[in-house]
Amino acid sequence: MSISSINYSSSLLGLSVQNINNQLSNLSTQLSSGVKSTNYAGMGTNEGFAVAARSQLANIASFSDTMTGVTTIINAANAALQSLSTTVGQVQSEAAATPQNLTSSGQTIGQQNALAQLSAIVGVMNTQVGSRYIFSGSAINTPAMASADDILNGTPTQAGLKQVIAERQQADGANALGRLVISPSGTMPIQISEDGSPFGLKLAGVSASPPNPNTTVTGPSGSPPSISINMTANPNPGDQISLTFKLPDGTSENIQLTASSLSPPPANGFSIDSTSSANTFANLNAALNSSIGKLANTSLFAASAVVAGDEFFNTTTAIGNAAQNQASAPITGLTALSGTAPDSLTTGFAAGDTITVNGQTLKFVSGTANGNNEISISDNVQTLLSKIQTLEGTTTPSTVSGGVITLNGNGASKLLVTSSNQAAFAALGFSGGSATATPLRIVPPLSSATTLTSGAANTVAWYTGNSEPGSARSSAIVRIDSAQTVQFGAQADEEAIRQAVQNIAVYAAVSTPPGGPNAGAIAPLSLRIGANLTPQTGKQTISDIQTEFATAQTTMKDAQARQSQAKTALQNLISDTEGISQNEVAAKILALQTSLQASYQTTAMLSQLSLVKFLPTA
Repeated sequence: MSISSINYSSSLLGLSVQNINNQLSNLSTQLSSGVKSTNYAGMGTNEGFAVAARSQLANIASFSDTMTGVTTIINAANAALQSLSTTVGQVQSEAAATPQNLTSSGQTIGQQNALAQLSAIVGVMNTQVGSRYIFSGSAINTPAMASADDILNGTPTQAGLKQVIAERQQADGANALGRLVISPSGTMPIQISEDGSPFGLKLAGVSASPPNPNTTVTGPSGSPPSISINMTANPNPGDQISLTFKLPDGTSENIQLTASSLSPPPANGFSIDSTSSANTFANLNAALNSSIGKLANTSLFAASAVVAGDEFFNTTTAIGNAAQNQASAPITGLTALSGTAPDSLTTGFAAGDTITVNGQTLKFVSGTANGNNEISISDNVQTLLSKIQTLEGTTTPSTVSGGVITLNGNGASKLLVTSSNQAAFAALGFSGGSATATPLRIVPPLSSATTLTSGAANTVAWYTGNSEPGSARSSAIVRIDSAQTVQFGAQADEEAIRQAVQNIAVYAAVSTPPGGPNAGAIAPLSLRIGANLTPQTGKQTISDIQTEFATAQTTMKDAQARQSQAKTALQNLISDTEGISQNEVAAKILALQTSLQASYQTTAMLSQLSLVKFLPTA
């Protein structure tokens, strides 16, 4: 009989030793790596939760990086806005200073400083974070503003602010009588009339005091409006004639002339000639011409500059020119939107056509219109303008005058009006099926101008960022959580920023020779600039923009706090699923080492056994 050798590795004891060695190897790997296994199979049945948790942690890390970047942008924007606010305060303080003395340059020291500050504002508004221009809205690769030199002086092909101001002042008659017409000297009654244009001084009222049966004043009345001053005999010393004028910027000015027995009369007076009423009337006429001329050279000159600044910077108005009805006459508010001659559009709107106002749709219907988003094809132009105004959300009414339609935006966002019926929209004066806000320019000849037109083609665009409708903040939106976004866009043409840039630029643009006819215009200009730089009730302010940024930062801070808690929970889940307890693993290793040592000792004892030890001795 043969005896086979014992294979140690295949014996139960050998297998036990191998198993212990494998366990020791795995536990050693766990102890050094800190995880249960180097592959998913060894992690256990809950590893699917850990994999999902890792995906969520990656999202949280991405959101965190995004919020860090947005916070950097907002901090830079806030710093720029604070700088702008400081600059506004400086210009406002200098505009309020008295007296407003002109230097040889034709400007005050405050105006010269405003020029330097305008250049600084351009630099601030063109701030970049990385490669992003933060005040350009969605046009992040484009500077927000043109250079200060281009804004003021223009380019070879486009007019700057100074030219626009000069043209407006000429159209307003700022170096004459404000486009008013005064009847010839020495005749009664004295008539003062407007010229029927939208420019120049407008008559607001006339009065005589104290009551004198020999003096009668009437108006303003008629078309164009006029006032009448009639004297049948000499006035008494101390009698006064008061006139009120409305200026292009909406302000009012008064002229008060007092009858005097002195010759020459004191300031703001006219002499009574006791020997000739005709001479007295001529003196009153001369005083009116002088006072109105002075008003035109000073306050009107200043007001005209302010309005020109608004027409250059405030691109929230769209102009539709040379529209006519079917009878080839200028359209009016009563012109029908569809129908036949004589007073309807040359091409009318039809049911189903639409007009879109900054994303809101106005639909044409054949029957009765319901609500603000419908209009009947039988309605007229004025109804259409009212509907557009309502959808735009502005208190400034759109107008039609002399066949020219003016659509006014709300000042807080871009104006974009489009129509599905381009031919009918063109009949309103808007070609291409859209009406967009542009700078406004005077239609020559300037001294007898009667209307404004779009200056998009020949005027410097001071704001060079995005031109999309909607709020500035919505021009940049990022996701900061799985179900949450923040808006952090900014645009240099926002109302508060534009007002600051506009008024500082106007202040810097106006100059007049010391001792010249317009030298007295700097004081009323300074008053207007100071007032316009003061925050207005219901108007956006720089602090409003900063508050909106602060809200975005608070929203991100709250999101980060939530994500931090979620991150801890997810990390704990992964750790519980994949991690080990070092104390537990160490204890297992010690136990296995003890078992292994016992196995080796048993093996050693067994290895000393031989068959001869079990054979009987003789």
